Amino acid sequence: MSDEVYQRLSDVLNTLPNGFPKTEQGLELKLLKKVFTLDEADLFCDLRLTWETAEQISQRTGRPLAGLEERLKQMGEHGQIQGVALGPSMIFRMLPWIFGIYEMQNRRMDREMAGLTYTYMPHYMKQYNAHKPQGFQVIPVERDLPSRQEAMPYKQISRIIENSKSFVVFDCICKKEKGLIDHPCKHPLEVCMAFAPIPGAFDNSTLGRAISKEEALKILAKCEEDGLVHITDNVQTGHFYLCNCCGCCCGVLGNINRLGLDAAQVVNSQYYAVIDPDLCAACGTCAEERCQVRAIEERESFYEVLPQRCIGCGLCVSTCPSQAIALVQKGPQDFEAPPMDQQAWFDKRGQARGVDFSRFK
Repeated sequence: MSDEVYQRLSDVLNTLPNGFPKTEQGLELKLLKKVFTLDEADLFCDLRLTWETAEQISQRTGRPLAGLEERLKQMGEHGQIQGVALGPSMIFRMLPWIFGIYEMQNRRMDREMAGLTYTYMPHYMKQYNAHKPQGFQVIPVERDLPSRQEAMPYKQISRIIENSKSFVVFDCICKKEKGLIDHPCKHPLEVCMAFAPIPGAFDNSTLGRAISKEEALKILAKCEEDGLVHITDNVQTGHFYLCNCCGCCCGVLGNINRLGLDAAQVVNSQYYAVIDPDLCAACGTCAEERCQVRAIEERESFYEVLPQRCIGCGLCVSTCPSQAIALVQKGPQDFEAPPMDQQAWFDKRGQARGVDFSRFK
């Protein structure tokens, strides 16, 4: 009976637009058993991607209301679902595996889970990268944007932060995972952030450390200084997280490196970098210290950017001592604007994957 419940949960997660592919080794079921109890797995399958109160869930599913909100709150604390307080009430919704459940396992991640996740991730990302729209977009360093071109608001992390009212910072789950399997990262660990449009949303959060807007901006600047790439949801509105990623640990950027994939297959980006060979001093700073996706190669007397691998993060631009590098905006034939919001993304990705997730809307 227990395996049937976990198999049902696996099927539900794989029916969601983000997917949750099966493996011959049953890695996905082993992961679910680490994250969910049997009762939690069963309750998750009755939730939706849209927000509901405990009362609404009870009325829709026939589950007893007594104790339901407490169970849902505990699942939120465990990072299995998302729960938000709205005054005296709370609303809840299910999460996909990525971005969602996996990233919320920071406090529960141990060596066994890290090993399972590391082994499962290539299977997951193979499916994830096979369809568009991409799940993630790169937001470039703003000071490196072309001066005569104004980036859309969803391409400016400062605008996203200014439009938010609550902030939390937490450890990068990818770096933590790699550290637990004896591959520690040289970059800072507490670098990923989440946002909310209402005040006090993270005051009692188990996700991480609640911070102010000013602290969020300082962390942002420090991440740029350390050469970390800003990655968030591939949508135009409703951003709720920002990852600051390295190519050695990140499950997203790491796929570009390990599998040699074109950047556009993995992330959405509005820009790419170009090096002027006449100005390039061939110092190698861009390739050796700043680029997280190996998109810059040495030539006889200069360095050159490989456009198909460049993610347009801008990290190489400001540290070039000879000012030989610039970001260039992609043409309309090479860049597709992100879906308007998360629901639009779900709809487009679900259609691309050919899955009917209507019962979870």
